[in-house]
Amino acid sequence: MGRGRVQLKRIENKTSQQVTFSKRRTGLLKKAHEISVLCDAQVALIMFSTKGKLFEYSSERSMEDILERYERQTHEQLTGADNESQGNWSFECVKLTAKVEVIEKNIRNFTGHDLDTLNMKELQSLEQQLDSSIKRIRIRKNQLMNQSISEMHKRTRALQEQNSKLAKDKVKTQAERPNSSCPETLGKGSSTFNLPSSPQRLVPSLNLRGSSSLRGRDRASVEETGEAQTGHTTASTKTLIPPWMLHI
Repeated sequence: MGRGRVQLKRIENKTSQQVTFSKRRTGLLKKAHEISVLCDAQVALIMFSTKGKLFEYSSERSMEDILERYERQTHEQLTGADNESQGNWSFECVKLTAKVEVIEKNIRNFTGHDLDTLNMKELQSLEQQLDSSIKRIRIRKNQLMNQSISEMHKRTRALQEQNSKLAKDKVKTQAERPNSSCPETLGKGSSTFNLPSSPQRLVPSLNLRGSSSLRGRDRASVEETGEAQTGHTTASTKTLIPPWMLHI
């Protein structure tokens, strides 16, 4: 049977680890030298052991020459990538600027400005776009108006229902309230009297002493008339008018 593939994992035994490092280090340095000679390649190899000991190999005269070339090459790659990225951003900026100019021109055309540079076909296209925009605006306006009207109808119905409810409550309250127009019943011991339908006119007593022009007959008739009226008034006051109303 052939030898199976060995699984690579860390060697936990320190002694075995040091022995393996020494053997593999020697082989790695040998392989680096061979590839530099066979392929005429510049090779630089740097190793540190677990104890921090440095091991290196350089195909050139010194390690610094290869490291300087490495740094220069890395810087050139980074600079080239930056230049390429900057070129891409510049191209994108030019594209966006052109788009902004086109949009601004369309806005001016929609508002009715800078129309001299447009031909008949462009003007017709602009008119169609404006017509379609107006149609959409009208549709949206009608939708909002219908919504507003429906809301007003709902509010009107709600107010009518509230008014009818209040009217019913008012009628119910009036029906339950006692009738205040009826006269109150007087208790015992209350005095009742009736006023005359047409109050009698009181005739003042005539002073006949100072009048010398009256004849005896006329004076007697006047006195009889006064006595009759006074008697009638007294009788009527006794029967109809209470005494406290006669004090003048």
